[in-house]
Amino acid sequence: MRRVLFRDVEVIATFDAQGRELRKAWLVVEGNRITALGEGEPPHGPYEEIIDGRDKVMIPGMVNTHHHLYQTLFRAVPGAQDKKLFDWLIFLYERWRGIDEEAVYVSTVVGLAELLLSGCTTSTDHLYLFPKGKRNLIDVEIEAAREVGIRFHPTRGSMSLSRKEGGLPPEDVVQTEEEILEDSERLILRYHDRNFGAMVRIALAPCSPFSVTPKLMQETAKLARRYGVLLHTHLAETMDEEEFCLARFGKRPVEYLEELDWLGPDVWIAHAVHLSETDIAKLARAGVGVAHCPSSNMLLGSGIAPIPPMLAAGMKVGLAVDGSASNDASNMIREARQAMLLARVRYGAEAMPARQALRMATMGGAQVLGWEKEVGSLEPGKCADLSLWDISTLEFAGAADPVAALLHCAAQYADLVMVNGEIRVRGGELVNQGLYRYVSRHREIAQRLVEGRCGSR
Repeated sequence: MRRVLFRDVEVIATFDAQGRELRKAWLVVEGNRITALGEGEPPHGPYEEIIDGRDKVMIPGMVNTHHHLYQTLFRAVPGAQDKKLFDWLIFLYERWRGIDEEAVYVSTVVGLAELLLSGCTTSTDHLYLFPKGKRNLIDVEIEAAREVGIRFHPTRGSMSLSRKEGGLPPEDVVQTEEEILEDSERLILRYHDRNFGAMVRIALAPCSPFSVTPKLMQETAKLARRYGVLLHTHLAETMDEEEFCLARFGKRPVEYLEELDWLGPDVWIAHAVHLSETDIAKLARAGVGVAHCPSSNMLLGSGIAPIPPMLAAGMKVGLAVDGSASNDASNMIREARQAMLLARVRYGAEAMPARQALRMATMGGAQVLGWEKEVGSLEPGKCADLSLWDISTLEFAGAADPVAALLHCAAQYADLVMVNGEIRVRGGELVNQGLYRYVSRHREIAQRLVEGRCGSR
């Protein structure tokens, strides 16, 4: 079994239950597991590789709890940059409808590679858009994630409420409830791995109250609970959504979820910007998790999510970059900095310390996705998912607290990233250099789709 030693690490921030931080520390990986860590002299070898951790900070691999990877093809699109959510969606649906298998594969590789470079080792994705005839797009994503080498928890998203039925999406990107449920079951049976340290798991994710029917929400929940997989959806992102729910269902978003039996520890919601104190208490009691998307919420002008009150109520909160068309970057360490800063804008300088934001990005995300026994902290027995950050560079000069400096001094990319015991980033670059070849093809596909030419070839 391959043994790797990280030695002389400036700080190992474990983000375990005690919040231990080890100085001049070491960590041993055997196979795909962390077997030991401590301060001072490390255990004697033999080791297949010894990695010098001088002037480095080690943190657990970060966990991205919400994304739309196909949207990496639609960054900074003219006409979409300055719109609020509903107008933004209506504009982009006309371009998104052109995605195909190659577009999904290439955009998944690009988005996940960017996440890896930023210290992310586990990511979900919310793919809910299936143009006519494009049924196996989740399979394509999973294949792409395997090439990148990241731990992947995609959600089988869905839309069943088209524009003619009172929803937002056009008819040619929605599916029937029967199609959605049949494919959801197929994906669970084919890919969902319940084993410790799995590289692929599946969740089910009707898109939002304004693009799916109540029946689909209920039937999806029944299916997910029959197989023991998680449920996910967008919720309480904008005031437009609240007005839609009140007009169509006579209830605010959280009340609507409750009516559909969607409040439980097997559910996590994206955004959760417009919540009342009653909503937060209800979600906390039910054990619902939240994917906090600060950059997306700012870019779309959706608002500032009440994260400190959620954390005070005991809610599970993770971080997410969201789709690149509403963030334009798939960078987790930047997202942690945004979360720290945005909470302080609304709640004060003491509301979000750097370590709390980093905890949301690591253990918080692991808890939201149900991975907390496997990833999210650096402890013996856990999966060897971690990142090293070089603090000897210009931007960190003079930083007295190396852990907080990752956010205060605006770290951008990790020096080394390990996923499941395999080094995927070294020296700030992808180890698999072949992944960079997708960038030029990604640009070609993006240009065609933005110009409205369907099909990526």
